[in-house]
Amino acid sequence: MVRDETPSERIREYLKRLTPQARSRLLAEVERLQLGGGDMPGSDFILAELRAEFRNKGQIHDRAGNPSRYFFQPLEPLLVDRAAECANSGQISRGSLATIWQWINEDLLPTMARDYADTVKWAVATNNLPEAQQVAQAFQIKVTKYLESTLASTDGAEHARAGLSVYTTSPAVFDDLTKMLSVLRARDALAEFSKALPKKIDELEDEQLAQVIDLLNAFTAKHAEAIPFALTTVAKLLKTPWQLLRLATKIADSKDAADIAVTPYAISVSMVLDQLDDKLLALRGALKIKRIPIARDILIDIYDVEYALRVRVDLLDECEWGQRLDSLMEAVAALVETEVHTIPEGLRHVLSSRALHSHDTLTGRLIYVAWKGRDALIDGATYCRKLVS
Repeated sequence: MVRDETPSERIREYLKRLTPQARSRLLAEVERLQLGGGDMPGSDFILAELRAEFRNKGQIHDRAGNPSRYFFQPLEPLLVDRAAECANSGQISRGSLATIWQWINEDLLPTMARDYADTVKWAVATNNLPEAQQVAQAFQIKVTKYLESTLASTDGAEHARAGLSVYTTSPAVFDDLTKMLSVLRARDALAEFSKALPKKIDELEDEQLAQVIDLLNAFTAKHAEAIPFALTTVAKLLKTPWQLLRLATKIADSKDAADIAVTPYAISVSMVLDQLDDKLLALRGALKIKRIPIARDILIDIYDVEYALRVRVDLLDECEWGQRLDSLMEAVAALVETEVHTIPEGLRHVLSSRALHSHDTLTGRLIYVAWKGRDALIDGATYCRKLVS
């Protein structure tokens, strides 16, 4: 009697028939799919099987494997668990690393990559970690030079796109490759910038705000293309992440969106909107598993970020930032409206309570008026100084 195979057994048998390279690509693709919010039957089982294989055999994948880990070390503070399509200009998707590493090893610099991997493995085996780091830095320089040469021409860039497409279906991995090049170019400067920053920033204002802006200005003078990565570095230190937008509003001539948009750090506003994107995803996840207290806290954070943007950026409705904010808040409202009917009646008030909109209270409205009044005084004083000068 022939035993019928279970779905898990059929998947396991299918994976065995794939080449190691194909299994590596499949792992990267399934991880990318999940990071982008997608799903497919059996994906969790496939991930578990493939990750166990790479872990047990010591093969190189972006999640483990010393040669790749040492090589990508400068990128670590900038990595996000989002699909490459969703990573902003200051972020690199962790899911892109396996594809980029495979392309470097099999297309860009196969011989050098093999020698590098052998040397790093030997250094790690002999517990010579400083040597492993030095070898990684030397290989980073070689890769940087080759990438600069390759991507300098349209034909070279297209060749790189085509090469990456062999290992992934995501065209956005090419964007992560170019971001990686920018990070490697500014590797030492980014490390020095990070070292000079405070270890933690409870409030980005007054002296600390001035200090961070001074450090950013010095960094920008030499590495303007790496500004998004410097801003991401700052954002990770903030107790209140939305305060990142103060880097743009502080140095703008006024609080008008148009004046903020021409500052060197205007992208910080977009990054705060990206934070709202992340919170929307987190809210959807919390509501899906009926974690109502967590969803409530996320909603409060969302409303706080919305308030911060509207109070600190004038004429917001007339620019792309405002349109994106409106779209995000409409998505939040639609999500809550849909999910509130799926939770027990006794808990529905938690998500629909006006108390979540703390800024709609009398105190909140007074604070809003005070902020706008202060901005008007500052703008008036600035205008008077210009007239006198």
